[in-house]
Amino acid sequence: MPIDNSIVHQIHKKPDGQPASLSLRDAELPANEALEQLLAGLIDVYNSKPNKAWGHFHPESGAYPFSGWLQQLVDGELDFVGFSARASEQLKSLMESSNLAMGGHVLFIRYRQGMTAFLVIALLHHTEGVTVTDQLEVASARHLDLANLNMAARINLTEWKQNATAQNYISFIRGRSGKRVSDYFRDFIGCIEGSNPEEDTTTLLQAFSDYVGEAELEPDALKQKTKALSGYVSSQARQGEQVALEELSGLIDEEHPRAFFDYIRHKDYGLSPEIPPDRKTVNNFMRFYGKADGLSISFEAHLLGERVEYDEGDDALVIRHPPKALVQQLRNRKR
Repeated sequence: MPIDNSIVHQIHKKPDGQPASLSLRDAELPANEALEQLLAGLIDVYNSKPNKAWGHFHPESGAYPFSGWLQQLVDGELDFVGFSARASEQLKSLMESSNLAMGGHVLFIRYRQGMTAFLVIALLHHTEGVTVTDQLEVASARHLDLANLNMAARINLTEWKQNATAQNYISFIRGRSGKRVSDYFRDFIGCIEGSNPEEDTTTLLQAFSDYVGEAELEPDALKQKTKALSGYVSSQARQGEQVALEELSGLIDEEHPRAFFDYIRHKDYGLSPEIPPDRKTVNNFMRFYGKADGLSISFEAHLLGERVEYDEGDDALVIRHPPKALVQQLRNRKR
């Protein structure tokens, strides 16, 4: 992932209502291996976050100036240092209105992945650890705590500039359920939340179930199509990318690559051509799971009707060819 520009500033603020202050770096970070490792680690963690929201920019205004500064940066009217400084000042101001907000290092990186340009902004904190030195001494070691990243956003600059009707070119980490701590960060970006990944993925899976149900497929064909869908959607989720319905349609049926895509359009499921995926929803679709009274059962969906059958009349689950390790435990128990 080639890095075009990067810089880091620091906002000093504690969650106690006191005014914040800002320390600005006056030059871009030099390109080196450490910076590349930081970007790679940051993107890996960011992509793995399940609680992301997607959206697009508010119209530029005094309340939402970020997109205007970004436009100036893209047009060459503002350099990267100036852009990041203005953005950090805005973030500091919004932090002061949130008693729970805590300062940190604000990292800006503009990079390219293939033909697509991105801007990632993250609020980073440090954690204390230990290391063994070259002198074989145990010493304290302070390092960035990427594992607990909870304030970050990524903007698909290419999508933003090339597709005027795009609705999901911004993604950001959303606060945990019931907490509004991250609202100021969303407002700092100036993002209008658009698609709901969980709802859109649920709708997609329902459309797929309707599609294969009407086709009355053989078990092997159904298994292959289900595997193609889950593999693609899960892969896009891991990479932090959207699901392109037309591309997915081609993977599901190579002989008739537009069949599923046209089915979704004609049935009017209300899905955009590209939707943000929710990996947890896909995983739940691919597995049946239940737990109660000391009994825990989990199996892949394609096994239903093959090795697993449910008898509704007797309210019984029949499992054929159970795992050998389980069988051995049961035999040992009888001895």
